[in-house]
Amino acid sequence: MDAYTLSHLSDHTLLCDLAALVARDRATTAALLAHIAEVDARRLYLPAAYPSMHAYCVHELRLSEDAAYKRIQAARTARQFPTIFAALAEGRLHLSAVCLLSPYLTPENADQLLTAAAHQTKSELEQLLAQRFPRSELLAMVQAIPAAQPMPDEPLAPVGESTGETPERAGAFTAQLAPGQVEAAAPRPKVAPIGLQRFALQLTIGQSTYDKLRYAQELLSHQIPSGDVAEVLDRALDALIQKLEQRKFAATARPRPTQGRATAGKRHIPAEVKRTVWKRDGGQCTFVSDTGHRCPARTFLEFDHIDEVARGGQATAARMRLRCRAHNQYAAECTFGTGFMSRKRDEARRAAAERRARAAAVAQARAAIERAKEKDVVPWLRQLGFRADQARHAAKLCERIPDASLEERVRVALSFFYPRQGHGGAANSMAT
Repeated sequence: MDAYTLSHLSDHTLLCDLAALVARDRATTAALLAHIAEVDARRLYLPAAYPSMHAYCVHELRLSEDAAYKRIQAARTARQFPTIFAALAEGRLHLSAVCLLSPYLTPENADQLLTAAAHQTKSELEQLLAQRFPRSELLAMVQAIPAAQPMPDEPLAPVGESTGETPERAGAFTAQLAPGQVEAAAPRPKVAPIGLQRFALQLTIGQSTYDKLRYAQELLSHQIPSGDVAEVLDRALDALIQKLEQRKFAATARPRPTQGRATAGKRHIPAEVKRTVWKRDGGQCTFVSDTGHRCPARTFLEFDHIDEVARGGQATAARMRLRCRAHNQYAAECTFGTGFMSRKRDEARRAAAERRARAAAVAQARAAIERAKEKDVVPWLRQLGFRADQARHAAKLCERIPDASLEERVRVALSFFYPRQGHGGAANSMAT
């Protein structure tokens, strides 16, 4: 229907049509969220060659980045509290309301909070949440800005997947990224095009980063007398990229010949194979859907054996490929089963936690030993010429002052040999 046709409708008809369209839009929104929630839960974006639900919504469904975040967050919240679907379809809640409520909803308060939020505008709902979940008042002050929140165009990882988080923790993380919630305390970094091959970068840096930038300007003063920040960053990024490429896929201007050949059943990947695979695959995930769409992911890339290592796969250029973490895990689940891979991931997480606990215990023990050495008076008494048994007996006097300094402990220990100078103890002759 064009604008000319609408202009000839009566006021009553136009208003009725508008109300009907809004009602239809609400029902469509509820159905859309239900589909997003189900596709997200089944991870159907993976066989469609997308690394995350957010990437699928942006590139396949052509939603904007903000719209995708908002709908994914609302869909995940509604899947956890299904009454939200009906509330959206009936117009009792709007999309922004669901995103605002998401961080506060629990199984215990969901019914009461959703009822209280019905038919509330965004500002009214913000006041309601402030009353029920008060925060400390913000006083006028000048203070250091905390680290910025993630940018809204960062991909949403599947819940509990590549981030290694639990579903609850991952849900909390993704909730922070979606728009329509509590505003971030700090301005977010922003890169915006301002002309042909020109971009504006705005961000907040800490004191340490500022000091490093100033030091880099000083070191480059002969090459960049003006100290132009853009040129300094360009030089710094060149050096960083070169180092990261060398670490990631063994990039080098003078590759050495390969020592030996790949061995079946081993996970080591020769440097020459890494360089060849990275160049051949273009630094992009190689997973392709049934429709011929290639995964666009260029982050969280991993070298993947086409033939599983458990089945004798070899690390040769012809039998290796690049896969993003999500599709690497997806391929393993297709081969070995979701349950098997889930158990393996749980075992790996437990083993990592045990290793961290053991490392922490060892570090604590070493720290305790070092602290004991710092307060041990025996070596000092031995240097003064006392016998070992005398030094040990004298050191026992220090047990009653465990927090004293080494100087005070030595003074107390010496009183063992000279009781008339103050602290008492058995008189002993000095060793000669």
